[in-house]
Amino acid sequence: MLQGAPWLLAHRAMLKPDKLMKVSLSGNDYVLWQDSKGKISCLPNACPHMGAMLSEGWCVTKPDNSSTVACPFHALEFDSAGCTVLPGSDKPTKSLIKPLELIIQGDFIWSYGGCEPKIPIPTVMNEIAAEYQFIGFTGDRSIKTDFLTLLLNMHDYNHQNGTHRQLFEIEEVQLKQFIDNGFHSHAYIDQPRTKPKFRDILKNPALLLMPKVLQAHLENFFPCMGIMHGESPLLSLKECHLYIPESPNHSRVYVLIFMKAHIPIAHLLKGNLLRLIEVVIEQDVDILGKLYANTPQHIKLNNEVGMDWVRRNYKNFPTVVEPNLSR
Repeated sequence: MLQGAPWLLAHRAMLKPDKLMKVSLSGNDYVLWQDSKGKISCLPNACPHMGAMLSEGWCVTKPDNSSTVACPFHALEFDSAGCTVLPGSDKPTKSLIKPLELIIQGDFIWSYGGCEPKIPIPTVMNEIAAEYQFIGFTGDRSIKTDFLTLLLNMHDYNHQNGTHRQLFEIEEVQLKQFIDNGFHSHAYIDQPRTKPKFRDILKNPALLLMPKVLQAHLENFFPCMGIMHGESPLLSLKECHLYIPESPNHSRVYVLIFMKAHIPIAHLLKGNLLRLIEVVIEQDVDILGKLYANTPQHIKLNNEVGMDWVRRNYKNFPTVVEPNLSR
């Protein structure tokens, strides 16, 4: 499952102080939490006593504002190192569950899943955070699909005028350029669309941001994320899609949104942007749940170069094959 790749498990905004969050990675479940001092910890989710899910427990705040996670079965408390104090004892045990190693970069919580790193963490998220305003996260979904199928969907440029046709009223997808740089790529796409109806605008004012032709710049970092760079007279948008292999048959996706407003009115559209992207993710989740797995592909469409890029990199990971898909 692409061992040695970095995975962005969460943004700090997704963690409320002393609240537990369950995350899954490569067939393993973990409990993730942040204490009142901002320290982030991550332990395997199974209590080493009888296997209860620690994420179903609660945090216990200590006098120094650190916190432990309490098992919901017998209230055993585990600190960030996986140690506990057994009933009748006043001394902590040795570490009974090995913490998941995290790499915290500002608000970004990365992990290699306990594997030896094979490729570096992309620096682009730190660059975006330094220049753009973070407006929120959306579309956090666990999908019953294998990771390769998820990646193929997210890099299938033709599905915009199928899966998302009603939402954006896209008439056609025109792939103008694809730049292949190994595990890093760019796709430049024009998407002519029909004019939205007045009732649609009333339901979703964010449609006013969309011109007659949607010009998309998609920047991809295999295998963990894709970024949609959007420009309009109102704002500049960075729509960061994160992908995580939870298990052989489940994958997770969520989106972080960053914005730079060109005029003050753009700030009024933040909530609409988050809701719009959530609908996009829901439509992707819906179609992925209605596929017949392992169906032989007897038809190849134009504009499938992004899918070819995914298949090549998935097959050869962690080796970077000489780029040959640019056009």
